Amino acid sequence: MKAPLLISKEEILKFYKPINPLTHKGLQGHAVIIAGSYGKVGAAVLASKACLKSGCGLVTTFTPKCGYQILQISIPEVMVVTDENANFITNIHLHLIPQAIGIGPGIGQELGTQKALFEFLRVNKVPLVLDADSLNIIAENLSWLELVPENTILTPHPKELERLIGKWNSEAEKFQKTIAFSEKYKVIIVMKGAPTYIINKQEIYENTTGNAALATAGSGDTLTGIITSFLAQGYEPKYAAKMGVFLHGLTADIALSETGYQSFIASNIIEYLGKAFLELEN
Repeated sequence: MKAPLLISKEEILKFYKPINPLTHKGLQGHAVIIAGSYGKVGAAVLASKACLKSGCGLVTTFTPKCGYQILQISIPEVMVVTDENANFITNIHLHLIPQAIGIGPGIGQELGTQKALFEFLRVNKVPLVLDADSLNIIAENLSWLELVPENTILTPHPKELERLIGKWNSEAEKFQKTIAFSEKYKVIIVMKGAPTYIINKQEIYENTTGNAALATAGSGDTLTGIITSFLAQGYEPKYAAKMGVFLHGLTADIALSETGYQSFIASNIIEYLGKAFLELEN
């Protein structure tokens, strides 16, 4: 395995696009977040808010009916479309074509949701981020990956990665299997961990930001929102993934002196995104 390339501030600044002073929300991208089920609407809230707070102009969240009030009250800036089912997603119908879609946080693995995911993947042509339960469902149906757009971004944590590529006996084998998987299905894999790596076919990138504070519930949901936001803003998938993991980690580096490791939660990632962008631009 060749040595990974580092994702540093210098690397990010090569492709980072500062905001055009004359822009408007219609030019900043429209993202859709498909997330949530009964008891896990918080995942939809975190992903959607992180998406908005990363510069996306418009965010629409697709969620079961039980998530409607929660989302409308907790994030008034997000538009909400609901499934006909109360507790989990059964039929993904979007009356718009966004610039990017993030799917999976908190959706669960009900049979109806599995069918809905398949139908969605069959017709979707929009740049895509697959996370959480969408990965767990796909792990049981790997052929579905042949339906996704090239350079779709997958964001598995270690257990989800194992379900996708199978068990490994060493770090080297884990990377070999992930590279082979990325090449076979033409997808970009964000291997979440300490540190986080991005595998894009034969290219391996190692993130240089982040710390143990990120090991907290909902952290991955915010990452999905952030990466989806950059895709919607017109970044190529490989750049959206790099920028996403870099800024996500940077929030924890900036916050640490104020929160400590233990008291940092996923909402703090969203809260510190502004400071992370300022750090990038200074």
